[in-house]
Amino acid sequence: MCSSQEELRQLLQRWDKGSKIVRADILTEFITQCTNMTCSELEQHFSDCASLFLARITTWIRITYMVGTHLNLQLKGLSIFISSASGHRFLTEFLEVGGILTLLEIVGLSQTAEEDKKVALDLLLQVTVAGRRYKELLCESYAVKVVAECLGRSHSVATQDVARQLLHQLAVGNPRYQSQVYKALVALLPCNCEEAQRMAAHTLREVQPIIGVASVTAVEPSLQLLRSIHVDVQQEGGPVMSVTQWSCLLSSTACELLKDLVMHEEVRHPLLIGLVGLLKPSVDDSTQQRAHSRGGTRTTALAVHVQQAGAAHMIQQLVDMKAQDVTDMLIEMSVVPHLLYAMGNSAHSNSQRQASLALKTLLENDTDMTVRSQVEAILGQEMCQMLLDDVDKVCDHMTMAQLDMLSSCLSSESS
Repeated sequence: MCSSQEELRQLLQRWDKGSKIVRADILTEFITQCTNMTCSELEQHFSDCASLFLARITTWIRITYMVGTHLNLQLKGLSIFISSASGHRFLTEFLEVGGILTLLEIVGLSQTAEEDKKVALDLLLQVTVAGRRYKELLCESYAVKVVAECLGRSHSVATQDVARQLLHQLAVGNPRYQSQVYKALVALLPCNCEEAQRMAAHTLREVQPIIGVASVTAVEPSLQLLRSIHVDVQQEGGPVMSVTQWSCLLSSTACELLKDLVMHEEVRHPLLIGLVGLLKPSVDDSTQQRAHSRGGTRTTALAVHVQQAGAAHMIQQLVDMKAQDVTDMLIEMSVVPHLLYAMGNSAHSNSQRQASLALKTLLENDTDMTVRSQVEAILGQEMCQMLLDDVDKVCDHMTMAQLDMLSSCLSSESS
């Protein structure tokens, strides 16, 4: 503690003339002594000249962040000022010298360590706490783009989680840039990182009520989540599952997101059309399956099967919501023959099971016998009743002739 102006002068002189090792020692001592101090306590510690020390930390960061010299230590020292209670003045001083751009550049650099990115994102999160004007400053500095890219590319779940929180905060109470955050989250849904997909879908659900109107651009990426064979996307927060179990459960994240979207009339029709279409893989998907199978890789084929099973499960969930208008739209879109087609997929038992469960739910909610008549026309009365009584027995009792009939029940609709 600098109890006098002379001690402060000596400390600052030691900093100015010292090597990076000396400065690191001073910062370490500062962090040890001053963590969780309030603004007034920091001023007292530096004899009412705390801004002089803050300026030196900021300058050192701007000079050396490209090479990462003691960056973690520098950011933690900076955090003590920015996060201090009643420390708005410190935040203002930091922003006046380009602090936001510096932190965003640190986050965007590929060579920055994951832990350093996390601390930089934490500091940016502290900036959002200061209010709407500061959120706008961040967005004007392309923070949404930088943070979204970090979420999609990071290899650290801890870093990704802070990026997710920051994107959420940039959407809350920031009407000028809410749509920008929304678009960034939608763009993350098809990324190659499964954890980023899960976090983006989760945050999109939180942001959607703020935005109000759903965008049709969110439909296709949301449907694509159904083909994930990654355990975290398949069942958020669920138990660890084996590879053989991956295809047995639909992503709860994707399921809840799609349930939210279907409540918006502006995207309901394309979403339901997309779901029904996934029950019969496209020609391109089928060709890709064969190509991968010949090459000894079954990942794409499995993803297509998982997506088919996921679509059937999602349809069952929607019908179970007792929203009659949604059910009526599905029936008009020929969901029954599409589900029967999925039941004929002997290459993937979960597709058969999920399609059977969806048909059973439709039959249980069939008030005018429309669904039953279509099912009986293909399966017969006995198998239709078995579908209602015991789904598990249906696929076991199906003959090759019946499977062939199911597989060809959409032949008239093939492209």
